[in-house]
Amino acid sequence: MSKTMPKPDAAAYGRALTGMGINLLVSQVADTVGFAETMLGLETVYADTDFAILRHGGTEWMVHSDASYHSNPLLGLTGDGALRGVGVELRVYGVDPDEAAARAAAAGHPILQAPADKPHGLRECYLIAPDGYVWVASRALR
Repeated sequence: MSKTMPKPDAAAYGRALTGMGINLLVSQVADTVGFAETMLGLETVYADTDFAILRHGGTEWMVHSDASYHSNPLLGLTGDGALRGVGVELRVYGVDPDEAAARAAAAGHPILQAPADKPHGLRECYLIAPDGYVWVASRALR
């Protein structure tokens, strides 16, 4: 996994967070990081086996492994291996949906919806990551 920063101090990083945050609870951090980098071209700021920080377009979010979230009540909902990301779209703007879908298909990842022009001015595709989260790669229509 790639890193552009050393491992952050958890307490200092937590205190520095502001606004809205996204945290994905996943079975394998490496799978999610690999999907984000390879299929969507996202930047991995930091990653280890239990935790990652991803970035795109100036926005950062976190990924935690099940093992690192020992006291979180969500484990009771996700521990059975059920699809985790139902009802959530993780939208990544400025990513070519045709290229992302081609990479996903070549790697054997499910494509929920092939690239298509939408009436809201975007061309987008819906890709399913290893833990079932749906990532929407999109770019503005020309």
